[in-house]
Amino acid sequence: MAETGIADRLARIEERIARACARVGRHPAEVTLVGASKQQSLETLAAAHQAGLKIFGENRVQEAITKARSLPSSIEWHLIGPLQTNKARVAAELFHTVHSVDRLRVAEALAAEIGRLGKRLPCFLEINLGEEESKHGFSPVDLPAQLEPIARLEALRVVGLMAIPPFGDTPEDSRPWFRRLRKLADEVAATGLFDSFESRLSMGMSDDFEVAIEEGATHVRVGTALFGARTPRPEQA
Repeated sequence: MAETGIADRLARIEERIARACARVGRHPAEVTLVGASKQQSLETLAAAHQAGLKIFGENRVQEAITKARSLPSSIEWHLIGPLQTNKARVAAELFHTVHSVDRLRVAEALAAEIGRLGKRLPCFLEINLGEEESKHGFSPVDLPAQLEPIARLEALRVVGLMAIPPFGDTPEDSRPWFRRLRKLADEVAATGLFDSFESRLSMGMSDDFEVAIEEGATHVRVGTALFGARTPRPEQA
């Protein structure tokens, strides 16, 4: 079963995080592991939580709702997939952090619902580094100008940037893209647009999270390397 050995896999990933940090003089505590739990079974997630994983990242709001109802309340849920504006209310209520604010309309809808709840929600702004049609996010070109309207949305606590780089054949192929995201974060920080901006970087997945850490990642989203293969949805079976 998928949950068999998950404690060992979690320990190996944490060791790899520590080694990557050591190579560049960082402390492992600077890196947050987000378990990318899309299409994983409740049994697998329960085993991961029991092994010590505290944060789960979901791509779909509805799937996260179902899981959150069945799993311990101590789990911290992060949204790492695209958000539809009609799901903004539920997202504001459920998620502790949103990594995927990818356009102004989503930011406005989410801010309205967060404001209704009387809180501020940590968010990352998603950047489409390669300007790929298949991916979501703000263009990296003239980014500060695009973000000025978002800076007026007080309910959003914008803490950093997120990206999924273009596909490469090796983990090293992601390095220039991660460096680009780090540079963009520096540019946003220099504008002073967001009083909450901490230059956090949500970047790196199963194949390239070590390279991402070497380039400054504060949050890595690891799925397959941690949980194993995903459980197919009924329509994919």
